[in-house]
Amino acid sequence: MKDLQIKTNSQVEIVFNNYPDSVRNKMLALRNLIIETAQETEEVKIVEETLKWGEPSYLAKTGSTIRIDWKSKSPNQYAMYFQCTSRLVETFKLIFNNTFNFEGKRAIIFTLDDKIPTTELKYCIKSALIYHKVKHLPLLGL
Repeated sequence: MKDLQIKTNSQVEIVFNNYPDSVRNKMLALRNLIIETAQETEEVKIVEETLKWGEPSYLAKTGSTIRIDWKSKSPNQYAMYFQCTSRLVETFKLIFNNTFNFEGKRAIIFTLDDKIPTTELKYCIKSALIYHKVKHLPLLGL
């Protein structure tokens, strides 16, 4: 496996620590899946882990920002957000319509008791991490 450089803003850990116990492991699992996918993606050398709108966010130079969050107003769900101006979510809907629940053009929504389909979600994460290289391809090269 290649060396992946992760540049982490120290404020991200505070956000993870402030999630309720029932949610924290779910959020950390999404984070770990993003990092693992980045390590497996040859085009990604550096991932920046920071906060955007107070939410843990992940960005590679070749890609589009991925954000993850849980909100107290919807306590039984959490989400992975993508830039709504990209073709990411509309493409994921075409390929994984029966696999994920979507929110508009911006998010994949999970409930706390969902079993995450990791193989499919890693395809989505990889597409976002290398979006600028695949955005011109049909179905983002999937």
